[in-house]
Amino acid sequence: MNPDLDALQPYPFEKLAALKAGVTPPANRPHIPLTIGEPRHPPYAGALEALSAHLDELARYPATAGLPELREAIADWARRRFGLEGLDAEGQVLPVNGTREAIFAFVQAALDRHRPARVAVPNPFYQIYEGATLLAGGTPLYLDCRAEHGFRPDLEAVPADAWREVQIVFVCSPGNPTGAVTPLDELKRLIALADEFDFIVAADECYSELYLDESAPPPGLLQACAELGRHDYRRCLVFHSLSKRSNLPGLRSGFVAGDAGLIAAFRRYRTYHGCAMSLPLQHASIAAWRDEAHVKANRDAYRAKFAAVTEILAPVMAFPAPEASFYLWPAVPDGDDAAFARSLFAEEHVSVLPGSYMGRPGEKGVNPGAGRIRLALVDELDATAEAARRLRRHVERHA
Repeated sequence: MNPDLDALQPYPFEKLAALKAGVTPPANRPHIPLTIGEPRHPPYAGALEALSAHLDELARYPATAGLPELREAIADWARRRFGLEGLDAEGQVLPVNGTREAIFAFVQAALDRHRPARVAVPNPFYQIYEGATLLAGGTPLYLDCRAEHGFRPDLEAVPADAWREVQIVFVCSPGNPTGAVTPLDELKRLIALADEFDFIVAADECYSELYLDESAPPPGLLQACAELGRHDYRRCLVFHSLSKRSNLPGLRSGFVAGDAGLIAAFRRYRTYHGCAMSLPLQHASIAAWRDEAHVKANRDAYRAKFAAVTEILAPVMAFPAPEASFYLWPAVPDGDDAAFARSLFAEEHVSVLPGSYMGRPGEKGVNPGAGRIRLALVDELDATAEAARRLRRHVERHA
């Protein structure tokens, strides 16, 4: 077996299961999980109808590049959403089976292990960035996301010697677990660094359509490129998904877009990888990318939950004002996130994810996720508000 498998750390939810082992929560309160970022809102009906209407196409092999109609629907959406003058559906867009699969596969295709192979990742982070790096023979460079920098990496704190060894930089905006949005000027600065030190910028933007201010959608990496007149999107790729936008996590549908040279190489890799999206799923995806009404309704539902939970928790817990995504990132009163998560489950039958499980020791050996918990506000409003009330009760009880 690949010896690099031994370098993989347990997934956060494995750690959480071990933390809760042997704990008997109160049986008179139903369990409310605020752990996994799996949307519980109804999936977009138009996608389900399109899926059903094309089931007979399961009899055909799909092409790795996807249907031209799907690539064009994706390109049309991206042009409108990010104000792009152009995005070539043929050469700059590639449908994928969700961002998780695509992010992992892209690192395998892109990383050159015959030279220094560092991959910069935000810290705390989505663990696929780290696992993909390790299995590709690379080394993660953890960029701490601390409160004093808006829970975003401080690019200027990275020394030139470190940048010279970096081949890929992952951006997650809106951020998981913090919800922080990377502004356009920081994206432009990162593009300048990519030119100076010759690395790829890979932007995970799967939460881009879940934002609280309808007049201020989060900017994207290709948008930053366009404002710089960089319409070839050189060195830049974005990853998008229908999982959060359209409540279709089980569809496993997304896309990668950007630099045509990177897309061509990745498409060649995927031809051998054998991961073409089935045709019924592609038709469902076309329907979802072409409709915005359901996405607006989705945002409205999350706004209502953020408002309710903020009103309940703000008096007893400190957290950054949410900008986007469906997460809250509160600090726990005593600073021990794992102990807090265990006692909350034991006393209130509510599950949360310790922030330290999503981070690694970074600057000065300190884990920037420690002392916080991630709350995924994915359930319906009533259940989410009830979980917040139990959480507040727990905090007040132990104050």
